Amino acid sequence: MTDLGSILRYATPIALPALGESLGEKAGVINVGLEGLMLGSAFAAAMTTLKTGNPWLGLLAGALVGILIALLLGLFAITLGQDQIVVGTGINLLSLGVCGSVYERVFGKSGKLLTFAQLPTYKAGGFLGNLDLAILLLASTIAFSIWLLNKSSLGLKLRAAGEYPNAVVASGFSVQRVRYIGLVLMGLIAGLGGAYFAVGVTGSFAPGYIAGRGFVAIAMVTFGRWKPVWILLGSLLIGYADRLQLDLQAAGIKLPLQVLLALPYVLTLIVLVVLGKGVRAPAALGKAYTER
Repeated sequence: MTDLGSILRYATPIALPALGESLGEKAGVINVGLEGLMLGSAFAAAMTTLKTGNPWLGLLAGALVGILIALLLGLFAITLGQDQIVVGTGINLLSLGVCGSVYERVFGKSGKLLTFAQLPTYKAGGFLGNLDLAILLLASTIAFSIWLLNKSSLGLKLRAAGEYPNAVVASGFSVQRVRYIGLVLMGLIAGLGGAYFAVGVTGSFAPGYIAGRGFVAIAMVTFGRWKPVWILLGSLLIGYADRLQLDLQAAGIKLPLQVLLALPYVLTLIVLVVLGKGVRAPAALGKAYTER
């Protein structure tokens, strides 16, 4: 009922934010505001695509907004040393309020924008197709994450900043600077996920339509034990459930709509309960570090 292409498309807005979040958490910063970051990026992508007719520019705008929101988190959580959970919650509320207000002024109560398939440059099965883009984004992000964390000196610094910040200082580097780098990477990748959801999956925008996917992405980081491949596998499972509930609705399954909509989130809880036991987070995750 649900083909592989649909699963990949619906998994991408979960996998990309989760992979980005894992890099931030490896550096010691948890972004509970991932939901707000995705919403802001999706809105930027929608607005840019609407104004230019070019979803590629929409993706770029979404990535840039993701970085800006990540830097806002860094200002309060890293530079000022405020509680990361509180700051992330504030970002969620801020993003929802700003996007909701501007949305009604621009789109009215409901709005549609161009999707890749509606553009004159689209060729069925070609590079601009939704599926090809999902594969490109996922494959490149997975490869980059594995290389970064396991093969690069920057990856070593990121992991040290999340586990033993004093070791970073002893090596002559700034913990705060390393964490900012982790946040920029998180904002870029997660921003692409939010933007892809707008221009590559739904072709629309509505306040609140991220609908908890940011929190699901955070859960996938824990499920995947901060390992890119396992994060991808967990995201594919959620993507399957997300697409399946739409197929069940279309098939006229006699279940309350709320039950079908809850399917991906129930599956997320089950996965965490069954497979999330004994998971050890980075030792310095969520802990502010003040440099002398």
